[in-house]
Amino acid sequence: MSDCHGASPRAGLLPNPSILPPRPANDRPIIVAIVGPPNAGKSTLFNRLTGLRQKVANFPGVTVEHRMGKAKLKDNHEVFLVDLPGVYSLHPRAEDEQVTHDVLKGERGDFPKPDAVILILDATNLGRHLVLAAPILDLGLPTLVLLNMADDLEQRGGKVDIAALSSDLNTPVALISASKGIGIERIQQFLMGTAARLNAPPARIELPVLQDVPKCRQWAAKLGAQASYRAPAPPLWTRRLDAVFLHPVAGPLVFAAVVVAVFQSIFSWAKPLMDSLQGVLLNFGHWLTTVLPDSPWRSLLVDGILSGVGSVVVFLPQILLLFLFIGILEDSGYLARAALIADRTMAKFGLQGKSFIPLLSAYACAVPAVMATRVIENKRDRIATIMIAPLMTCSARLPVYTLIIAAFIPNIPLAGGFFSLPAATMLSLYILGFAAAIITARVLKSTILQSRGSSFILEMPPYRWPTLQSLSLRLLDRAKIFLKRAGTVILLVAVLLWVLAHLPLENGKTPPLEHSLAGMVGKGIEPAIKPLGFNWKIGIGLITSLAAREVIVGTLGTIYGIEGDELQQSKGLQAAVRQDLSTAGAVALLIFFAFAMQCFSTLAVVKRETGGWRWPAFQFGYMLALAYSGSWIAFHITRYFLG
Repeated sequence: MSDCHGASPRAGLLPNPSILPPRPANDRPIIVAIVGPPNAGKSTLFNRLTGLRQKVANFPGVTVEHRMGKAKLKDNHEVFLVDLPGVYSLHPRAEDEQVTHDVLKGERGDFPKPDAVILILDATNLGRHLVLAAPILDLGLPTLVLLNMADDLEQRGGKVDIAALSSDLNTPVALISASKGIGIERIQQFLMGTAARLNAPPARIELPVLQDVPKCRQWAAKLGAQASYRAPAPPLWTRRLDAVFLHPVAGPLVFAAVVVAVFQSIFSWAKPLMDSLQGVLLNFGHWLTTVLPDSPWRSLLVDGILSGVGSVVVFLPQILLLFLFIGILEDSGYLARAALIADRTMAKFGLQGKSFIPLLSAYACAVPAVMATRVIENKRDRIATIMIAPLMTCSARLPVYTLIIAAFIPNIPLAGGFFSLPAATMLSLYILGFAAAIITARVLKSTILQSRGSSFILEMPPYRWPTLQSLSLRLLDRAKIFLKRAGTVILLVAVLLWVLAHLPLENGKTPPLEHSLAGMVGKGIEPAIKPLGFNWKIGIGLITSLAAREVIVGTLGTIYGIEGDELQQSKGLQAAVRQDLSTAGAVALLIFFAFAMQCFSTLAVVKRETGGWRWPAFQFGYMLALAYSGSWIAFHITRYFLG
């Protein structure tokens, strides 16, 4: 555990106007920080208090995320809550811990010092978590100590005298269950009374020498004893589950079975929703065609924007279903066990278990994955993790994979109908990306990024039932991110592509697509990509997908929409793609997208994290070489076997 650390409180700062809404000077917003150790329930509490009144942002100047939200009080007032990264102490070792330290101490000039603190601790693990109370109380801010998972504590035979603990800490203490909403009224009372207490001098208590770890622990143990704290017995079912999930043989097999079930469910459950959404978009396009006069504006709206953006939006159900399963596995506590299992494998390739968390988040998006590497103290391990994170199969690849697989892979049942060939193909692509990542890590850690091994310490959260509110907010957040990208990047590309496809005019008329500016670009790179089985239309998609991988789907939708046949006759994008790709070319395209770095946002974040363009340039170059060579091999092998 890190050292305890504290310092004298400093005066608060005015809120940053870019983060908080403007208020009159004599009525500035009250800011309350939610802080606690990892897995104590901070985010669950934050979601319950703020609901949909929240947003995620980066702290200015760093890549650590924080969430700001408004909590409505019973007296119709509002308090702004900030969910800070989890810490075990205020002695920072990583950037996210440094941010929590600086915000609480008022040492960030770009972010206001909180007016009060809500310290949330795990009531079932109070022996370790109570150590954090010393440096938090030493801040001198009004503090509410919450002992979360009160229901779990009681059910498992634990107990604590909160009155005695409150008296010893000289600050209010409450037992709550953030997931079930138990004890939330006590938080409302604290928030309502915070404004009245801001000008009152804080009461002081006798604290240990804060840099002395043994004294911090003795102090926490003494408080626990005085509060008659009795740790709950580990649940029998937790011990039984861990005996299976953490078993060196059964554990990986269970993890593999879970992954297989997830991918099969994504294909079988999402398809009806995707078909329905596609039908709605096609009918809307037909309706627009009938009500709007024949003009360039109708072509732009129907053939350009609707065909381009709509081709991507139909994959929203599949992406949300994937994040639903990830959320269930994470909130239940299972993914922490998966990280421990992965540490045994990753150590063989020069990485550590801490790399698993960023790599896992890369399945959502490589941008936050690169940011999450800040938890890795070893610089060379951190850079190695950054270099391989984009090889993990992010959600932006999912529309591309789904389109090609649905167009070329027959729906043949496998394993007695439990699995299908399309799901197996998708799973194989995920495995391929992971395999490429760890092999690349082994090469990097054996050559230019050699370093000594480091220990991996992970606190296992208890198994819990995921809450509907937490999962709903997670899915809403992912839907907003996906639709925002569809409404900005993909929309912009669709409009730009439509314009380029209609220029230059020939005798005042739109030229054939292959003679347009867009066609010229595709024809220009066709010689380089023809050995991979790609034509000039796919070439246009490869160029536009540098902005974001899923843009190629919108690009092809716009191209075929402009040509007018397939989409307008409701045959679908899959049928159109089959006209321009052979099966061997389709396999090559899947391999290309599995390996290529097609995301300028990720490159920009890597540049920011590594302090220059050297590592991003290396990353783009080696991934492009891997994508091209892998696609070439896949194309020729597939063509050889298919004849």
